[in-house]
Amino acid sequence: LNQTFEETISPENFFAYFYAILASPQYVKKFWDELTIPGPRIPITKNALLFKETVALGENLLWLHTYGERFVPAGKKAGKLPSGKARCKVGTPSTQTDYPEDFSYSYSDQELYVGKGVFKNVSPQVWEFSISRFEVVKSWLGYRMLKRKGKKSSPLDEIRPKIWSFDEELLDLLWVLEHTIELFPKLAKSLDL
Repeated sequence: LNQTFEETISPENFFAYFYAILASPQYVKKFWDELTIPGPRIPITKNALLFKETVALGENLLWLHTYGERFVPAGKKAGKLPSGKARCKVGTPSTQTDYPEDFSYSYSDQELYVGKGVFKNVSPQVWEFSISRFEVVKSWLGYRMLKRKGKKSSPLDEIRPKIWSFDEELLDLLWVLEHTIELFPKLAKSLDL
């Protein structure tokens, strides 16, 4: 690639390129037949401009998916993510008696209900976001409910907070997913080799 592009490609550039390609929902659709053999297959473009654009997309995704800790863009603070459209309409009570036992979603209102808490402007795409059938928001919430969902692998899994303190973390997750979904059209173009 260094010879083809006549410039140095760093390991970080290469990683960001791979991340963008693998993060695209179009990747599986386009390379379905090739993926029947285990292991990812990464198409590498010889188009220097497309490579750079894909690296930039990958860096942006990595910044989002590490909650602002890696690949921090110039002028941004580490650990600080851009807000999205989702907002906390009614805070989830932080009392022991009001710890949420369940959650639900209203498609008509585009609201997420966490116990007595309400989060507005949560799009259906964010609510349904999944990776290999792993439903991100539902899983995240399930692990934090009063009666924990998911696999239990040790007695440490039984250690639970006594009060709900996750509204800000939930908003961060919703915003990361919003921004990820916004990048999907650009990610699809990165596969136009």
